[in-house]
Amino acid sequence: MKLKANSVGDLPELASKMVEWAGGEKIWVLNGEMGAGKTTLSKAIGQVLGVIDTVQSPTFSIVNEYLTLSGDSIYHFDFYRLKHPEEALAIGVEEYFDSGNLCLIEWPQKIGNLLPERHLAIRIEDLGNEQREFTLTHNGR
Repeated sequence: MKLKANSVGDLPELASKMVEWAGGEKIWVLNGEMGAGKTTLSKAIGQVLGVIDTVQSPTFSIVNEYLTLSGDSIYHFDFYRLKHPEEALAIGVEEYFDSGNLCLIEWPQKIGNLLPERHLAIRIEDLGNEQREFTLTHNGR
């Protein structure tokens, strides 16, 4: 599935479409260059899902937990600063992935083979002038 945003204002509507298209998939992998909009997309997804906390980049904490109005947890990972996949193991990443809660993952390539085979991959391409193209793919189904 491909979606295009002409501005940040389009993201809530696109995030709604992504949630619907995900079909209950709990592991979402956000791929894109630095500044492509991974965290901005995560904020829009959180808004759509009723997150009551402020969604922000977990760059230094590696993982943030957000609660929704319905009491569900969403885990937001930013693995950019990891030097080795073992660092993800040290924070219990497998338990998060197995929790049944939505996991939004930035910089998944930093955790190597710890990423579950089954996941929703979202590729974000910066087209310039605030425009972004999102390519969604179900992996491991």
